[in-house]
Amino acid sequence: MRGAVRKRRAYDEVAREVFRVEAAAIVALGRKLTPAFGKAVEAIHGCRGRVIVCGMGKPGIIGRKIQATLASIGVPSLSLHPAEAVHGDLGMVTADDVVLALSSSGETEEMLRLVPVVRRIGALLVCMTGRPRSALAAHSDIVLDVGVAREACPLGLAPTASTTAMLAMGDAIAVALIGRKRLRREEFALYHPAGSLGRRLLKVKDVMRTGGSNPIVREGTRVKDVLLAITKARAGAAAVVDPRGRLAGIFTDGDLRRALEAGADIASRRIGDFMIRNPITIAPGRLAVEALRVMRGDNPKGRKLDEIPVVDAKGRPVGMLDVVDLIGIE
Repeated sequence: MRGAVRKRRAYDEVAREVFRVEAAAIVALGRKLTPAFGKAVEAIHGCRGRVIVCGMGKPGIIGRKIQATLASIGVPSLSLHPAEAVHGDLGMVTADDVVLALSSSGETEEMLRLVPVVRRIGALLVCMTGRPRSALAAHSDIVLDVGVAREACPLGLAPTASTTAMLAMGDAIAVALIGRKRLRREEFALYHPAGSLGRRLLKVKDVMRTGGSNPIVREGTRVKDVLLAITKARAGAAAVVDPRGRLAGIFTDGDLRRALEAGADIASRRIGDFMIRNPITIAPGRLAVEALRVMRGDNPKGRKLDEIPVVDAKGRPVGMLDVVDLIGIE
């Protein structure tokens, strides 16, 4: 038992040492920043083509992550494997592109083969390397120094701190581009339509029910006709409007059940006699996740809601939000 505890503590200390070395490598990047970083951000922002990211081995894996991050913020980009590139894939590169080359040593044979062809094509070459005086750096337009004092690997061989530094530099470029592009939440959501990330950034207008799925009736409409309209729309409620088309109230299937339980003969009565007046509403420009909080009870009345009318600035109903439309929004 004691031996197991000693081993666990030894493993924990190894982990802490790796964290210390890699954290120090990232902090050191901040002290090594030069105007080249800003030039790289501006070059990518002004790129009329695509950002071609390439690297061999572990830097190549980091490069694919950087490329995926750039794509996620709306920067047209693709990953290019250096070995495949010299066998025809360099046809992907045009003079309008920016080539982002990753190499810790700056002397990787597969990467150096690309340089003369990229120069002939006319693409801008940005390199991310641990050796600013390497052959790759010497032939690049912009050089980003990601050198580290040492690897976290005790043998000094396995890429650890060096690849972490590359990843951090790529993230720094992406975050700087978000500010440079003035990327809004709505645009970010456009690039992430699936999954929880995109769902959290959706607006009410993106998920609300409209048209034939959103029955709107006048106060004088008979309850029987309103029920037919709700059934036809396969909805759970109808918005009730005044003569000027502004929202006057809402009638839900819950209101119907309560009226029937009270013994009311409502079939031929006006909907205005049974609707909920001054209901809680929400604007189409609000985030869907905010609407969900309102429907869960975070509203002036403290009530949980199954449906909520969506109204414009003039108080006119433009949609209806059902709680089932918000499943998976968080």
